[in-house]
Amino acid sequence: MTRALRFHRFGEPAVLQVMDVPDPVATPQEALVRVKAASVNPSDVKNVGGQMDWTVLPRTPGRDFAGVVISGPPEWQGAEVWGTGGDVGFTRDGSHAQLMSVPVAALVRKPERLSFDEASTVGVNFVVGWYGAVEAAGLAAGETIAIFGVSGGVGGAVAQIARALGATVIGVDRRAPGPDTPAAAVIDHFIEFDPAADIGAEIKRITGGTGAQVVYDAVGGVTTPAALASLAHRGRLVVISAVGTSAVEIDLRDLYRNETRIFGIDSTKLGVVDSARRLEKLSPHFESGEFRPLPVTATYPLEEASTAYQAVADHTAGRVVIHP
Repeated sequence: MTRALRFHRFGEPAVLQVMDVPDPVATPQEALVRVKAASVNPSDVKNVGGQMDWTVLPRTPGRDFAGVVISGPPEWQGAEVWGTGGDVGFTRDGSHAQLMSVPVAALVRKPERLSFDEASTVGVNFVVGWYGAVEAAGLAAGETIAIFGVSGGVGGAVAQIARALGATVIGVDRRAPGPDTPAAAVIDHFIEFDPAADIGAEIKRITGGTGAQVVYDAVGGVTTPAALASLAHRGRLVVISAVGTSAVEIDLRDLYRNETRIFGIDSTKLGVVDSARRLEKLSPHFESGEFRPLPVTATYPLEEASTAYQAVADHTAGRVVIHP
């Protein structure tokens, strides 16, 4: 038997229970990983709260993980690995447990430069950041990107990715990234977000009247009007969330006259195998130190996992990690 966090109904973090469950079984297609660290993402909290309607109960939650392979192909025995996935914790048991099974095709070696704690915080933020900025929007060297929500996990990841690509980075948020955060070192301009302010005009001013070729809106809803107003001609808008409201009004004439392109990006559509391919691309940047995760500000044993979830629900700064 292994200890795992479980939920049998949706609700507040208090519905989570730590219990003994049968050990997952390794197969020729599935490897067994002993989880050393697993972060708690806002989407994990939403999952337990019932906002992910495809989740199959009962379930062990948790998307991101770092650990050691204890059963699998000989070349993977004892390997330190990391991972994430939009199926992990939703339709297959997740990382908030002592043991978890993952497809052999999803195994990716953890960058040696990162501790287990650090590696366990990378997955969701950097995979959705890469997926939206690089694969969907095609951000290129010499372009300008405006990132709404730059002080958050995804926004900070996008800022680092954009800098590595050679783009100019404009950060927008209610507060500037803290001086100890990776994003603070790669932002060229910062704009404090105020719903009453003309953010689009300020971004146009900074860019000499052109606007940003890419806007990555990691907030959405309350920021959408400003994000649209910030785009250059043929600009690309990436949307991953909706805060405050899920319905916004768009002037279609402005949309087509600007030849605006909008990309909706949902990282939960990338399974653990799909995400592994992105982590392989990101790994060299972490090994070199070019990319850094947000600081881990709190760690909890598995027995206190519901407290860890509540900390994330209460918007604790930095990353929260569980040690199963």
